[in-house]
Amino acid sequence: MSSYFLGVDLGSTTAKAAIVDENAALVASSVVQMGAVSRQGMRRAIDAALRHAGLRPEEITRIVGTGYGRRLVPDVDRTFTEITCHARGVVEWQPDVGLIVDIGGQDSKAITIDDLGLVDEFAMNDRCASGTGRFFEVLARALECEVDEIGGLALRGTADLEVSSMCATFAETEIVSLVAEGADPADIAASVHRAVTARILGLVALVGKRTPVVLTGGVAKNPAAIEFLAQALDTPVIVPRDPQVTGAFGAALLARDATAPSTRGEPLPLISATSSGADCSVCTGPN
Repeated sequence: MSSYFLGVDLGSTTAKAAIVDENAALVASSVVQMGAVSRQGMRRAIDAALRHAGLRPEEITRIVGTGYGRRLVPDVDRTFTEITCHARGVVEWQPDVGLIVDIGGQDSKAITIDDLGLVDEFAMNDRCASGTGRFFEVLARALECEVDEIGGLALRGTADLEVSSMCATFAETEIVSLVAEGADPADIAASVHRAVTARILGLVALVGKRTPVVLTGGVAKNPAAIEFLAQALDTPVIVPRDPQVTGAFGAALLARDATAPSTRGEPLPLISATSSGADCSVCTGPN
């Protein structure tokens, strides 16, 4: 009889769930958009993953939670940090990864991976919306378009307009001013992508550039974000097949690792990494 393991990543704007079997194969996953950390969104994500896998809750052997709301996961056996789970998930898919860049709705991370596939250092920006998915929401609102349209729009931009890379609040004012001045929306979109990339490069500088580079998080579905980051790092950027569920996938793998050897042949420690802070000198608190 097969065993199944559930990972739940309850983030600031989305709930993700992933189910793996005893061979570490991804059986099912789901992503649910929500306004904030939400038990209802988490429950919907779990139910959707179970439904896609054709499983009942009692058929899950072990559950691991991660993300902002990891302690809210029902019947959770253990919780792990997002850093640990993202690293575990990416290394399973891309064993030779050197640098993971994760851009979520409210935070962004740069994680270096050593030759054994373990976390070496990480830096995280969770105190400012600059360099996160929220920054792109600001852009979409100002340009009166959908978030999933701004990537294609940015790729058509040619001019480099002045947009702050330090604060999403200030940047929104600048974007509105540019719109009022009649600037090309494509140029505005491209300039905001450059600003976000500049913030991400600041995180990467704290941990050191390594290759290959893997981009995860919802922003990894934005073609312009991939292109601008690749240009800035001067190296190709790899995107997993489902970049939003990497953390949930890693959590499910950690649940599986607790009852079976790692498929990578090396035990995965909880986390023994050096953290580099990333503070914003403009804001005194979270946006």
